[in-house]
Amino acid sequence: MSVYSETKEIKTKGNNECLNLTKEVEQAVSRSKVRSGIATVFVPGSTAGVTTVEFAKGAVQDLKDTFDRLIPKDLPYKHPIDWGDDNAHAHLRAAFLGPSVSIPIIDGKLKLGTWQQVVLLDFDTHPRTRTYIITIVGD
Repeated sequence: MSVYSETKEIKTKGNNECLNLTKEVEQAVSRSKVRSGIATVFVPGSTAGVTTVEFAKGAVQDLKDTFDRLIPKDLPYKHPIDWGDDNAHAHLRAAFLGPSVSIPIIDGKLKLGTWQQVVLLDFDTHPRTRTYIITIVGD
């Protein structure tokens, strides 16, 4: 069994921006030479998350709108009392979504559904450079 890992960076705008990472993950799987295993994508930090979704304009907007409805920006959160910042909703959205996703690798390819892509959502209130880690385990 082998383990292969890549750390990547991506510039984000924050505010629910959704970025497609699928191509980068597929390329990492190819470089790893793993034919059968698991690829995990993880984003360090507490204001972004990773999942899969159909990366189409309407589906991405629906996902963003859902987070706006479930965890609104303008509620009286307690987080600003501790830190004096404006991103309590970003921490909650990231906690709700989770920091990682794992995808099976079969015959050297990600086993995603027809319309399924790997995405990073940045919930923070300002642009930043995000790091994400692709780890591949298998044979």
